[in-house]
Amino acid sequence: MEAETLALAQDLDFSMWGMFAQATFVVKLVMLMLIVASFWAWSIIVQKLIMYRKARSEAEAFDRQFWSGEPLDELFEQIGTDPDGQSQRIFASGMMEWRRSHRTDGGMIAGATARIDRSMDVAIAKETEALQSGLPVLATVGSTAPFVGLFGTVWGIMHAFIGIAAAQNTNLAVVAPGIAEALLATALGLLAAIPAVIFYNKLSADSDRIVAGYEAFADEFATILSRQLDS
Repeated sequence: MEAETLALAQDLDFSMWGMFAQATFVVKLVMLMLIVASFWAWSIIVQKLIMYRKARSEAEAFDRQFWSGEPLDELFEQIGTDPDGQSQRIFASGMMEWRRSHRTDGGMIAGATARIDRSMDVAIAKETEALQSGLPVLATVGSTAPFVGLFGTVWGIMHAFIGIAAAQNTNLAVVAPGIAEALLATALGLLAAIPAVIFYNKLSADSDRIVAGYEAFADEFATILSRQLDS
């Protein structure tokens, strides 16, 4: 009996593809969902890492340009009304409202400071939305993937016990395939969830720091414009 069991066990394919091929339709569907979710999460992670690195570089470059002593009107003429950089767009929104607030006689329309602040706040909100797009997907994958994998595990173990009952045999050749495919579903769930949770926390913190930098710049810029209004 032991020799027969050993021979049957050696014939089983316990590779990743082999366990997937032997799994039931439901477990295969669960595995495919987790694989797709994992690739989706990694695509967002890579995209956000590149985006955040570019945003930090652009903010640092524009900050040096802004504080170089160049007149604000000349700087605005250089970057235009629809620049590519996030910090530049915030600056442009403030400058456009600043120019709109001038009357034909050279005076300022009342409430210019409040309108400039609101204009830059709207621009910051748009940049924040762009920076944080995709992060809810990482949160969803991180929170649900383990449970989806657990569902595949439960289903696989249930199918394994049904096979044991049908075969009326508890040797390794009967038990191992169902247990193996069930544990593979759990492993795929964790494989999708762990990076998603780690990078969600990291990217959320990075996004908050970038947005805080935008808000600090907007406050400094608004202070400069307010000083010019008072003078």
